[in-house]
This record gives sequence, structure tokens and C-alpha cells, in this order.
Amino acid sequence: MGLFSLLFTTAGIVLFPLLGFSIFVIASAIERAKFWLKLTTRQPKFAKELVALYQQQPELAMEKAQRNLDLPLSRIMLAALQLRNPSTDTFRLAMEAELRSEIPGLRRFLHWYEMIVGLSPLLGLLGTVTGLIQAFSGLNIGDVGGTKTGAVSGGIAEALITTAAGIVVATIALVTVTIFRNAYQSQMTLIEECGGQMELIHRCRLENSFVDGSSVDDNFESIGAEV
Repeated sequence: MGLFSLLFTTAGIVLFPLLGFSIFVIASAIERAKFWLKLTTRQPKFAKELVALYQQQPELAMEKAQRNLDLPLSRIMLAALQLRNPSTDTFRLAMEAELRSEIPGLRRFLHWYEMIVGLSPLLGLLGTVTGLIQAFSGLNIGDVGGTKTGAVSGGIAEALITTAAGIVVATIALVTVTIFRNAYQSQMTLIEECGGQMELIHRCRLENSFVDGSSVDDNFESIGAEV
């Protein structure tokens, strides 16, 4: 506690928002790390199994998606699988609509990390300026004996500590946002690939149903009946 109180006494008020940023980044990074660990370990396997089931037994594919609703990919695919004999466009639009609703959860905190990356060095620079102002205000050209060296050294210490703190917080946030952005892009690629394969299978099944004389899209009939 003595070290921290000394740091805050020396560095000044600028260190408080930097401390808040660091606590936020660390706490949210732990939550996001658990989230992305679950997705990166479960979703690739789930995507392969779902595509294989949908190609062979579509009804089992829907059941599998319902059993894994904690995965964003499962909720996206289920939005299309629950439709009754949809057309290819309807099938794709259902997945795209659900994907748009899932993106905010997948990108959670990324904008905040990016803001902290840009703002932390600026706060450190602000502390540098205020520290140098304090140091120069303690200077006295006529003071040959250097009786005000304490004020000068205190201002320099404030300038150095806040600068270092701003760089450290920005570095931590930059590493965090880079890791999670890569995880986000990887999962988005997986979702797009899985969605494309599901749409292709549905298109092939729909073309076969044309040959058999089956209905194209019973959803519109059911909607019309309800109206």
C-alpha cells in the first residue's frame, strides 16, 4: 500500500483514469477470454457435425442446434432451420438477420479497447505536461543553492510516471484487442463457411424437390393463412 500511495501522490490525478482503464481491460479480458475459448474449442466441431447431419438427416440437425443454443453459430443456423420449406433466399436471409443480431455480442468491448489504446498515451502525455509545468514552476534562476529541488524532482517524477503508465495501459489494451479481433475474424469466417455450406445443401435439396413436384416455400402459405 505504501508503494501505491507513493505513486498516486507523486504521479497526480492523471493516474486515476489510467488505473480505471487497466482494471477494466483486465477484468473484461478475463470474461472475453472465457467466451472466446468456448467458441474456438466447440464451434468448429459443431459446424462440421451440423453440416453433415443437415446433409443426411435435416430433422436431427435442428435437434442438434437446439441442444447447443449457447453457441452463436447454433442460434444463427437454427433461425433458418426452423423455417418450413423456405426458398434459398429466405433461408439465407434468416441466417443473415440472426448473424446481425449476434455481431454486437461477438464484438463486445472491442470499441472500448480501441478507445483506451488511443486515449491512454494522451493521458500519459497530459501527465507529462502537468509534471513539467510543476517542475519548471519550481525553478528559480536566482536560487543558486537549489532550495526548491524537491518541487522540481516531484514534477519530473509525475511526468515520467504518468507517461510510463499511459504506455503500459495502451500496450495491454492493444494486445488484448488484437487477440480478440483475430478470434472474432476467425469465428466470422467459420460462420460464413458453415452458412454457405448449409445454403448449398438446402439449394440442392430444393432443386431435387422441384423434380419431385414439391412445394417451394410453404412459409408464405402459412403466413397467408394466418392473415
